[in-house]
Parts: sequence; structure tokens; C-alpha cells
Amino acid sequence: MKRWTALIFLSVSLSAHASPGQAPFDDMDALLAEKGLVQRLGSQIQQAGSVVGSAASELVLNAMGFLGVPYKFGGNSAETGFDCSGFVRAVFEESVGKVLPRRADEQAAATQPIERTELKPGDLVFFNTMRRAFSHVGIYVGDGKFIHSPRAGSTVRMEDMRKSYWETRFNGARRVPAVAEATQLPR
Repeated sequence: MKRWTALIFLSVSLSAHASPGQAPFDDMDALLAEKGLVQRLGSQIQQAGSVVGSAASELVLNAMGFLGVPYKFGGNSAETGFDCSGFVRAVFEESVGKVLPRRADEQAAATQPIERTELKPGDLVFFNTMRRAFSHVGIYVGDGKFIHSPRAGSTVRMEDMRKSYWETRFNGARRVPAVAEATQLPR
């Protein structure tokens, strides 16, 4: 599923940059529509494409590749599902070879605090969703948006951290040391 999602993102983002009258991705769009993937994931992929654009880091693109993967408590793979910290851990390990701790609070402790105004794509954002600090984590993608695996019955998705729910629960931002230069994009 991850690779199909990445293809949808690529198709949508490149189609958006095509000149009027050009249709270089008609065949791919038709195939994706035939598989039912455009309807299922299309709006999230379009939103992701408009936020990150063509200069996105590999880490953020890999995170987008997991859009639609189901939530699973304690999950840490696309095949079985992800919880929030399992998702973040898998993306960093696959993208840059950095193995982060398993739990969100441990990930916060192992990373470098930054100000919210310093956020760049690939940074981690933390929230207090369980009446304790650093109980939820996601990956910042830019323009106030982040990707995360939110809760049981849901899937990996992108959301706006400026919405009141996330705004009131924001705990802080962190940067992963030693991979910051390799994964960061200018704002």
C-alpha cells in the first residue's frame, strides 16, 4: 500500500505542475482510479502535495507513503499498523537509518528541543493527548501540518496543528540530532 500511495502523491504533485493541455500521467491516474486508491486516499495525497511540494525531503516523502495505514496500539510496521511512536520510528529508520526509542516520551527525551517557530519539515511535534507530557508524536511536514497515526479506528493521516484540538495540546517540537542537516529543508 505504501508504494501505491507514493505513486498517487507523485502523480498528483506532478500533474499539478504540468502545463495546461498536458496529460503525462493519464495512464497512471487511470490505473490508480481502477484500483480504487484515488478515491480512498486522494484528498490526503492532494493536501500533502500542496504542503510539501517538489522539494520535499526523503523523510517527509516516506512519511507520506504511509498515509492510510491503519492505527494499531503498539504497532510498528505498515503490514500490521502503527501507533504514533511506531510510525515515527519506522519513518526515521527507513529514511535515514536512525533508530529512535520506541515510546513518544522517550523520543522527546532523545531529541533536541526547538522553538515552534524553528520547525522545519522532518522535525518531530509532540502533544499531550493522555493527560501526560509527550504522549503523542508526529512528523512536521511544513505549513503548520503534521503526519501521525492518531488513534484506534483511524489511519495515518495529515492534520493541521493550528486546529484548536492540537493547538491546546501542543507540548513542543524536537529535532533529531545527527540527521537534522540530512533531512531538513528550508522553510
